[in-house]
Amino acid sequence: MKKLCSMIMLAVAALAFQSCGGSASNDSKANADSANETKDTSTNAAETGGIAVDTDDSQFAVEAANGGMAEVELAKLAETKATNAKVKEFAAMMIKDHTMANEELMGIAKTKNITLPTTVGADQQTVMGDLQKKTGAEFDKGYVDAMVKDHDKDVTLFEKASKDAKDTELKSFATKTLPVLKMHQQAIKAIQDGMK
Repeated sequence: MKKLCSMIMLAVAALAFQSCGGSASNDSKANADSANETKDTSTNAAETGGIAVDTDDSQFAVEAANGGMAEVELAKLAETKATNAKVKEFAAMMIKDHTMANEELMGIAKTKNITLPTTVGADQQTVMGDLQKKTGAEFDKGYVDAMVKDHDKDVTLFEKASKDAKDTELKSFATKTLPVLKMHQQAIKAIQDGMK
């Protein structure tokens, strides 16, 4: 009887474990945020396995990484699908500038033990999926509109981090990257105005 009870308990545990695994989020951004929340916010991250920055700073890093990856992926799509020369030129600038910023942020995150997303988040995947269905001028307009929205959000995020980040390296990264984002914002809004 004891053996039967043990086997039933094992089977129930296995089913519970399997059902939890089946509902795991495939949103890399959400997974990174979750991983960072479970880490100890110790200043001695290397020894404790904790995270060396506070929660707001780690959330900034995750959001910045997610946005940067999305900019690059959407720009790669624009390089192949855009018909407007200015849109293609903007996309090339996105790949160059955001790849550089992404690499710098990854280096900082590694030293601080911050988990960053490995793929773009669910919201950005939806935008990408919508854009993949479009062609010609419709694609150009959709990409430009998405870039205006993204850069408005990015500028706000980086302005806040450049003022409020507690970690000096992340604050410096935000402060250094902000003028580039503002330049991108102006450039894409000029393209948008030219399309009207």
